[in-house]
Amino acid sequence: MIKGFKMKLYEGQEKEYERRHNELWPEMIDMIHEHGGKNYSIFLDKETNILFGYIEIEDPKKWDESADTAINRKWWDYMADIMETNPDNSPVTKDLDLLFHLD
Repeated sequence: MIKGFKMKLYEGQEKEYERRHNELWPEMIDMIHEHGGKNYSIFLDKETNILFGYIEIEDPKKWDESADTAINRKWWDYMADIMETNPDNSPVTKDLDLLFHLD
């Protein structure tokens, strides 16, 4: 299954966001894979600071369970100062509807 979503980065935080993801913790990578995530990419629209995420997941329920892992909560806390977040530090995320796909 393909999942697309958007988030918002605070102005001026592009390089810091990229740096943190280039140094993604090994245990975070393991958690993503353990919960069925692969081919994960995040793009930035520099005009709006909107981040577009693309990930392929095996099972939506299994993927949703990743939100409650300790490492994911730690990552959210780590990222909260550079992007829009909810009160629990999860990123404000809007799922996008897939309208077209071509293999």
